Amino acid sequence: MNTSVRTTTRLLWAGLRALLVLTVVCGVLYPLAVTGVAQGLFAHRANGSELTSGGKVVGSELIGQSYLLPKRNPSDATEPARPDLRWFQPRPSRGLSTNTVNTQYRLLLSGATNRAGDSEELIRWVTEAKAEVIRDNSVPGHPIPPSAVPPDAVTSSGSGLDPDISPAYARLQVNRVAARNHLPAERVRALVDAHTEGRTLGFIGEPRVNVLRLNVALRALTQEGTGKP
Repeated sequence: MNTSVRTTTRLLWAGLRALLVLTVVCGVLYPLAVTGVAQGLFAHRANGSELTSGGKVVGSELIGQSYLLPKRNPSDATEPARPDLRWFQPRPSRGLSTNTVNTQYRLLLSGATNRAGDSEELIRWVTEAKAEVIRDNSVPGHPIPPSAVPPDAVTSSGSGLDPDISPAYARLQVNRVAARNHLPAERVRALVDAHTEGRTLGFIGEPRVNVLRLNVALRALTQEGTGKP
């Protein structure tokens, strides 16, 4: 009997010691080591790839965001969001689920639309989005022909949170952004060219433009002659 109790006690104590050791190693030392290495070598990425403008964090370069006008009636949950056409606009955001509370950014879950290519709903979305792109970006002397609208202007990405757009979609918005901000189109076009990234390692993916970085640079450009911070 005594032997059995001693054996049980020894096993319990061994298990408790193993629990304590593993808790310290895996729950304290390892996270501290990983955090220390990340902060020491990749601080920008470890902190969410945040971008700042005017001394304030304005978002992450890894997650798309909307550029919208304030709601006319903040208490009206059904009021549709209106794009602020002074800024470059991202891809549409449609995913697995939406919410009816924050209509300024309807996407609730990251994910694709899961609609087939012949889905009537998807066709309607694309048709409506194309009409909006043409309407919003056509300015006097520079109408947008339907054939000039690239696919990423009317379709969401697989995550619904793509922070990038194609150079073609960014260039399509140049004249509208220039007109809304009273800037020469050549300067805005040069801004797009400066923020166009090539394929990763020269062969992975497609050329792209990060919308948040581009809009931060646009904000700085619009403030050059105003003296505003």
